[in-house]
Amino acid sequence: MSNEMIVVSIVICFMIGALIMDIARPVIIVFTALTIFLITGILTPEDALIGFSNEGMLTIALLFVIAGAIQKSGIIEDIMKGWLNKSNSLIGSMIRVLIPTSVLSAFLNNTPIVVTFTPMIKSWCEERQIAPSKFLIPLSYATILGGTITLMGTSTNLVVHGMLMDYGYDGFSIFQLAVVGIPITVAGLIYLLVIGRHLLPNQKGLQQQVRESSKEYIAELMVEDSFSGVNRTVKEAGLRELKGLYLLEIIRDKERVFPVRSTTRIQAGDRLIFTGLITALAGLQATKGLTVSMGKSVDVDDLQKANSTIVEAVVSHQSSLLYKSIKQAKFRSLYDAGVIAVHRNNERLKSKIGDILLKPGDSLLLLAGADFIEKYQQSEDFYVVMPFHRPHTFHRNAFKGWITIILFLTMILLITIGILSMFKAMSIVVVVMLAMKVITIEEAKKYIHFDVLLLIACSFGIGMATMKSGLASWIADGILAVGEPLDLFIVLFLIYIVTNIFTEIITNSAAAILMVPIAFEMAATLDLDPMGFAVTTTIAASASFITPIGYQTNLIVYGPGGYTFKDYVKIGTPLSILVMLITVIIVYFWWF
Repeated sequence: MSNEMIVVSIVICFMIGALIMDIARPVIIVFTALTIFLITGILTPEDALIGFSNEGMLTIALLFVIAGAIQKSGIIEDIMKGWLNKSNSLIGSMIRVLIPTSVLSAFLNNTPIVVTFTPMIKSWCEERQIAPSKFLIPLSYATILGGTITLMGTSTNLVVHGMLMDYGYDGFSIFQLAVVGIPITVAGLIYLLVIGRHLLPNQKGLQQQVRESSKEYIAELMVEDSFSGVNRTVKEAGLRELKGLYLLEIIRDKERVFPVRSTTRIQAGDRLIFTGLITALAGLQATKGLTVSMGKSVDVDDLQKANSTIVEAVVSHQSSLLYKSIKQAKFRSLYDAGVIAVHRNNERLKSKIGDILLKPGDSLLLLAGADFIEKYQQSEDFYVVMPFHRPHTFHRNAFKGWITIILFLTMILLITIGILSMFKAMSIVVVVMLAMKVITIEEAKKYIHFDVLLLIACSFGIGMATMKSGLASWIADGILAVGEPLDLFIVLFLIYIVTNIFTEIITNSAAAILMVPIAFEMAATLDLDPMGFAVTTTIAASASFITPIGYQTNLIVYGPGGYTFKDYVKIGTPLSILVMLITVIIVYFWWF
């Protein structure tokens, strides 16, 4: 190995280690690695910036806007809700969920599909006394499988497509991946319906747990005339920095004081609503003038009022809140929301709410302002997966919604018959949407996940470093040394397995970008069509079923479904093996 190869190897190993251990946000870790390559001279500025001009990456940005506009319309959600309500049996309901979502995810980004359908499915399950855990992992898996059918199905497909064009190839046609995508989707759905559903846990989600055990999460104290803090601010009364407790709301006659600020004044007769470590109430209860309410215990639904709602949100991998405490992030003032409970790995974090350091996948139950959903539904900080009741202010324009759907279907038709490239067609659709005021510039900015795009763009530079240093060629030779004496079949298996391991521990797009140069080197060495290797890498990078951290949709349903890490391993491992076998067999016989 040359010195450059050693440096690149060390940096990539540290990068992967940092991503696995969640040391910082993924985009910061990958950008740091790219900067090191730039400083050491392994990459020129042009090489480092190659991802920012890649057509695949820019197409993903446009796809975010179009998917966001369709999500905003609510038409697909309303159709799906009516379709689901017609079913009464568990297996029938699963069929009604899995088939449409896998078809939709072939043409839409799967993240907004899962974010949109999760609250709807959870509400439907609660009405019928069914555990949401029976539906949410299958929902995520169905969108991942469906995303392998077309070029626009997932960001991974578009990233590899862009890399193919950078290397001088034609790239994928819109349905080229369907040769593999359709068989693995059909086989995957059959597995989920026949075998997987029996492996799914019967878990209650965060909301149900809080509702059923409200006494463990929420407590009420009455303020009497004898309390020394009467007519003083919350801070002066010593109610701001409580050990283990968080003052969520004040009920004053028919008035609700929310959010409670440090300058809010306490009055006699106030009902103070606390959350956090309810066991810590004993110390506070000893304070003269504060007594635990002996009447009906306060419930989650009791907290809602005209200008507030209860919301469940999942912290994302791109969140600016990561590794900050709720207090450090100034959560209450930043989002106009109070945190009722935080769950991680389906377990409540039993510490003072303000001191909890947030991590990807944490589920937050929030008492939020009525406009919270509209403001933050497209936020990169978290996925809003469940308002208990959608606020009446959340209106939708049906006419603009149908314009969006018609434009989208026209775009697919033009791409399919070859009149326009995907990038051109999407550019036109976004311009028309803006011109017809279907969406605004501000909305378009919200829909674009800039952290995701920056992560992908930086990953291109990492891939370039593996190529330029010769590391990609060295790894390719190593894999060939093991697999070539056996058979090309084994070589394809090795490519798939290595890519799939990467995608389970780092992001799917980064896994594809790291492995595509290696796959191309192997194709060149064997003098074979690189397209077969590109397809294998693309499918392997998308097929993340074994961990909740490998793919965004798995992370989104992690908390709301009440799952544990083991649930993904138990249900996802057989599916992962099934998809690998089908992919390698089809690629081997179709391309080679």
